[in-house]
Amino acid sequence: MSPAALPLLRIPVGVVVERRRAESPWIDFVWRGTGVLPDEPETTPWTVVREQEGTTLFYAGSATIDLYRSETARYRDNLATGAPSVWIIMTPSEGAWPYAVSAVTADPAEGEAFTEAGANLVEAVPMPEVLREAIENFIAQHHVETEFVKRERRRADPEALARRHHEGGHE
Repeated sequence: MSPAALPLLRIPVGVVVERRRAESPWIDFVWRGTGVLPDEPETTPWTVVREQEGTTLFYAGSATIDLYRSETARYRDNLATGAPSVWIIMTPSEGAWPYAVSAVTADPAEGEAFTEAGANLVEAVPMPEVLREAIENFIAQHHVETEFVKRERRRADPEALARRHHEGGHE
């Protein structure tokens, strides 16, 4: 793996998910990511955080938000929205719980890319302030503005498009 492919900063987070009783004859529960906790709590994954009226919040486990120098423009765009988000990605699991935390990202494009696998649960949740500050510092240290250069189109050669006469063949 090239050094450029390695994250320059890894931020540990805890993931909170919600299980809500579904109003559907086909499924019993609806699952969704609801937030991230700064740092990794010393709690066992799938610990109940709160229960009330058909809704249960769980600490689902930990993940790391990996920050790459090449993606600073996307992180900056995320912060510039005024309501920055992180994306929680959960994949179907065969274990005791129906989903497993597979990733958390601050890159909007990466979050969207995880939606391509139809079985993944991908949820954008508000970014905690301490995380926003860490990402702002990362951008300040590593962002390099690159100028967009529009490529020049090659002009079509009209002679190349003209009819050619073949040597021993028909026209």
